[in-house]
This record gives sequence, C-alpha cells and structure tokens, in this order.
Amino acid sequence: MPDLAPDATPDATPGLAADATPGPTPGLAADATPGSAPGSAPSVWAAIVAEAAGESRLWADVTLPPAEREEVAVFSQLGDPLYALGLETIYEGYLVHYGRPRLFAPTDRDTAILLGDYLYAHGLVRVAEHEDVAAVANLAELISLCSLLQGERKGGDGPLWAAHAALLAEGGLAEARAALRDVDDPAPLLALAHEAAGVEAVATALAAHERRVR
Repeated sequence: MPDLAPDATPDATPGLAADATPGPTPGLAADATPGSAPGSAPSVWAAIVAEAAGESRLWADVTLPPAEREEVAVFSQLGDPLYALGLETIYEGYLVHYGRPRLFAPTDRDTAILLGDYLYAHGLVRVAEHEDVAAVANLAELISLCSLLQGERKGGDGPLWAAHAALLAEGGLAEARAALRDVDDPAPLLALAHEAAGVEAVATALAAHERRVR
C-alpha cells in the first residue's frame, strides 16, 4: 500500500471533523481473540464501512466486497471495549497508509492518503464522543509518533499500538513514548502493555500486526 506523501508532516495530528455526528458506538465482543476474525461482532466492521461509504462515494467505491474483507481485531481486544470502534477505525487508517487494510482497497496513492486521513479523524471523533480527554490525547500522540516512525523507517510501532490500546484512557505513557521516540527503545511500551493486558494477548496482537504492516 502507498506511503504518505513525502511532504506530510510526521507529527501532524488529524483534527476532528467539525460536522461529524457520531451515533451509538458498538463494541467488539468481549470474547473475541486478537488476530482472529470476531464473527460474533460484525457491527464494528459494518459501522466502519457504512460510515465511510456515507461520507464519500469515493470511499464506497474502494470498499472490499464482504467476502474479501478480513474482519480481524488486532489491538482493540487489549483494552476497554468502549473504545473498540474508534481504535479499529484509526488502526484501519494506519493500515491504509502503511500496510494491508482489512476493509478497503484504495486504487491509487492519493486515494489511500485521503482515506487513511479520514479514518484517523473519524476514529478520533468516535473516541471523543465518550468525553475522555486522556483517551483522545493518547490517540493523538499515537498517530503522531507512528507517522514519525514510518517517516524515519524505524520500528517499534507494534509495542506503541499495544500499550496505547491497553491503556488508552490512562496516564503513564509519556515516558515510554519518549524512550521510543528519543532512543529507539520500545521495551518500556512493551512492558506497560504486558502488565495491562497480559503477555500472551500482547504477543498474539503483535503477531497479527506484523502480518499486516510493511
């Protein structure tokens, strides 16, 4: 899948859509396994697709047919189900920019950039509807640092996603983010994710992530 435009600013954070009107937020099923297709919770995937198609005919045109979609939860099962829809929407945007999306197949680079940015912004809207300032701030930091890592061709995005998914509405992530950003050390983020979500669950999520990101 295409990269972001060369002149994109790594630390730019997509804003919330001013006219977005989020509806009820469906969550992933509590028993869904990271890296597997949670067939019992199609509402998350259906919501992402339907809302994108309702926003633009362009997004509808690049939506994969139902039989070709991979409705696979990666990181959202590490944390609070309340944020599953927003987190999966943002993660799909990340995959559109930097990996292999599960629900969309942009046909060209410009479409991929625009669609990924839309998914970032709409995912933030979905999380913001819960009025949790810490969750929105953490997601903004996640998006910014992921863009920086990709722009500099550095690793560590997996532990970054895992820690933020597990502790989205919590504090205590700043120092671990700084370790990754400043000295390329993902270990503090990984330790936080392990403590919050468990070693096995995090390992499963990271393996699924590695299969999808370039």
